[in-house]
Amino acid sequence: MELNADFSQKVVVDTEGLEWQPSPMKGVDRRMLDRIGDEVARATTIVRYAPGSKFSAHTHGGGEEFIVLDGVFQDEHGDYPAGTYVRNPPTTSHTPGSEAGCTIFVKLWQFDPEDRTQFHKDMQTELGAPENGVATAVLHRDARETVTFFDLQAGATMTSDAAGGTEILVISGSAMVNGDALTRHAWARLPDGTAVTVTAGAEGAKLWMKAGHLPHAKAPQV
Repeated sequence: MELNADFSQKVVVDTEGLEWQPSPMKGVDRRMLDRIGDEVARATTIVRYAPGSKFSAHTHGGGEEFIVLDGVFQDEHGDYPAGTYVRNPPTTSHTPGSEAGCTIFVKLWQFDPEDRTQFHKDMQTELGAPENGVATAVLHRDARETVTFFDLQAGATMTSDAAGGTEILVISGSAMVNGDALTRHAWARLPDGTAVTVTAGAEGAKLWMKAGHLPHAKAPQV
């Protein structure tokens, strides 16, 4: 399966307007944003766990990173409430689920194959003091990518040259991103060479952004 698999093209998705699609596990549904592959795939997805649902135990051959958007995600390593950023690198394993239900934004098979650094962070507590209405937290940085959380006050603007391409997820609030209006849980992917300008809406905006990674995009090596 290929979905939004041409990384030289801009993609903007109002994810709230997408239908939920069932996954192979009962009670776990998803909204696919981009994908190369079938059930083993380089994928960007919003996943919803119904209360009491879970996936069977599995190992992440290509790594997994996710943000908990609402509810509490759980596995044998801990409970992760809304606002948590998690990186599970290649070779890690777990049995994910949620007793109360949750929604996560998840990316699979997009790690450096040699990355073995596993961690989770409360994104809000990582923020520095605002500058010109923009508070910033660098969640992860390596030679391939930089992952950042931003909290923009109403009307605040931020820019990035974003060499290597950019992805942006609006966690809450709203923003104009290069002229496109993005609301809660909207997702944009901008190709390598595209400078980025983001202006928060009247209620401000909280954004997750990954930059630099698109030249490395490829199908899973299995």
